[in-house]
Amino acid sequence: MAIDSKTLHSKLKEFFGFDSFKGDQEKIIAHLVSGKDAFVLMPTGGGKSLCYQLPALVMDGTAIVISPLIALMKNQVDAIRGFVAENDGIAHFLNSSLSKAQLTEVREDLLSGVTKLLYVAPESLTKAENVEMLKEIKISFYAVDEAHCISEWGHDFRPEYRRIRSIIDAIGPAPIIALTATATPKVQSDILKNLGIQDAKVFKSSFNRPNLYYEIRDKSDPKRDIIKFIRQNPGKSGIIYCLSRKKVEELAELLNINGIKALPYHAGLDAKTRAENQDRFLMEEIDVIVATIAFGMGIDKPDVRFVIHYDIPKSLEGYYQETGRAGRDGGEGKCIAFYSYKDIVKLEKFMQGKPVAEQEIGKQLLLETMAYAESNQCRRKLLMNYFGEDYTYDNCGSCDNCLNPKKQFDGQEEMSLIIELIESMPEHFKLEHLANILAGESNALIKSYEHDKLELFGAGKDHSVRFWCDVIHQGIVRHFLEKDIEAYGLIHVTDKGREFYEHPYEIMLTEERQFVDGEDDDDEISVQGAKAGGGGGDQVLLAMLKELRSDLSKKLHLQPWILFGDPALEDMSITYPVTVDELKNCQGVGEGKARKYGKEFIALIAKYVEENEIERPDDFVVKSIGNPSSANKLFIIQGIDRKLSLEDIAAAKGLEMEELLTEIETIVASGTKLDLDYYISQTVDDDVVDEIYDYFKEEAESDSLQDAMDELGPDYDEFEVRLVRIKFLCEVAN
Repeated sequence: MAIDSKTLHSKLKEFFGFDSFKGDQEKIIAHLVSGKDAFVLMPTGGGKSLCYQLPALVMDGTAIVISPLIALMKNQVDAIRGFVAENDGIAHFLNSSLSKAQLTEVREDLLSGVTKLLYVAPESLTKAENVEMLKEIKISFYAVDEAHCISEWGHDFRPEYRRIRSIIDAIGPAPIIALTATATPKVQSDILKNLGIQDAKVFKSSFNRPNLYYEIRDKSDPKRDIIKFIRQNPGKSGIIYCLSRKKVEELAELLNINGIKALPYHAGLDAKTRAENQDRFLMEEIDVIVATIAFGMGIDKPDVRFVIHYDIPKSLEGYYQETGRAGRDGGEGKCIAFYSYKDIVKLEKFMQGKPVAEQEIGKQLLLETMAYAESNQCRRKLLMNYFGEDYTYDNCGSCDNCLNPKKQFDGQEEMSLIIELIESMPEHFKLEHLANILAGESNALIKSYEHDKLELFGAGKDHSVRFWCDVIHQGIVRHFLEKDIEAYGLIHVTDKGREFYEHPYEIMLTEERQFVDGEDDDDEISVQGAKAGGGGGDQVLLAMLKELRSDLSKKLHLQPWILFGDPALEDMSITYPVTVDELKNCQGVGEGKARKYGKEFIALIAKYVEENEIERPDDFVVKSIGNPSSANKLFIIQGIDRKLSLEDIAAAKGLEMEELLTEIETIVASGTKLDLDYYISQTVDDDVVDEIYDYFKEEAESDSLQDAMDELGPDYDEFEVRLVRIKFLCEVAN
């Protein structure tokens, strides 16, 4: 039976319920069913999967779909079985997760001709027994999904993908369709060459996703920003990407503590937990999945409304693919990435120890990402240019740079200077090397080429290296310059650039963007305390709070710090808490202290807010997970409740006594009350306890241990002072 357009439309409606094809889908399918090779470039959400699923269902034989992720295979097999409900054998996957019984079932369905789609991991495809089995069946075609994995310049290179062509030759010839959502011209060329399908017809959809909004934010306080953003978008589904498993776990916990339903997803979790967390996200039992890049490839959830990158990605291809998981239904999709130069330094460190060629590729991809993040140009225009597509509009109206345009300047002199420098040198160099020359920044490489002796060395020293990097990137986007990817990013002048140099004209360029250094993830600070102590609060309110504290301390005959420390008052002047629940989230407060001393403070703040018509930043009241190193917190609290000796608690957790005391002090500082009387009475003389206790109650101006040791003198043991201080804080301050 001939498979004509009428048949394809009929089967589209029968199997998938659609009345019409999207974009080039029908052309691609018709080309494939006619027995010809195809290469499909289609952004996430464009309907790539249908381009091989429908032909597989209508053609004779079994389609072999080579796919990199087990989770993706299961997801797509389940979907196909849902479309063709009467036959579960219509689609199978073949990978290392299958039991012997499941493998037998797959084999039987394949040999009987029941199976129309077989999803195979590339590792499984190379196994001799699988090659022999596939030789026995009629193959309709081979589909290589996520084909960018073939190229070393792709963001997810996998060496086993380079063997696909030789395995296909071993199994037997059939048409090949390669598909990817993200591929630069260089990666496209690699795919066609490696698969041996240089004559394949290329179907290239626009990379533009008009419904997506792109934004880069300073990574100064990302956790607070993320919680604020999610609270402003209640009930919406989102994905947050982090580079490390530790950060995934920590951020998921933080979101839950702040009332946001979230789960982690990373390779360190067992397969069952990963599958359950993914399913709960798909079934909308949770709103947010916090994940490493392993999550989301091919996941069919059309209504993801935001994708946040906590860490800047390693490549623009990876970034574009991950952002592509937002708004697949054509609806709203906000893509926010946090950027700091510290992240770039960390990623560069990760490359150390890898082969030199791999390091060069990795650094080049990272430089592209860095330039994108730091640019003031239209983000859509930059992304389209990166994938070899021109975006002709100057303002997309849906990125941070277009909605909040930065200052511009006539850059014809600067662009001419760059072109003059490149043309004056007999060899070509990378972007940052050229920027260093113009800014007059000497380094070992510049000295080795004696470029510090060039006439143009330091010709642009009034500007920074970063400024010159940005101007060069703008020159590339305008096609005055081009980057030779094959030669790791060496910069050349184009004919258009030479013409501009001969006859310069006004070109409006954007000024460089300044970024803060960014949050240091190694300094595990609490979120709600991030602004405390910085003097950034309401200074009038702060003065009023200090006055109230002074009055109450005299009335209660307690030192002022025992009620609330300065960091707590500074937090109150920032977040304006008007309930006990809000107050207990301020630094060093906790529930006990909030209830014991907080009534007058929240009454004062409420009155101040009303009288001054202050709009309270409710979404800034962020609950902290405390010190993330205190993984032993629950065990310690339970041990003290059971009146275990501190020595036994320390031994059980492999802690030194010094470390245990620090953990206990952290627990108490967060507002938790602990009763250590049973231990103190056994280890510290009663008179000593009374003298230390009286010092903190009557004389101390703060809970400083050093001040206490100086005042009490050398006759007192620091261990004893710390124990009694904990007792005092629990009984009085908390």
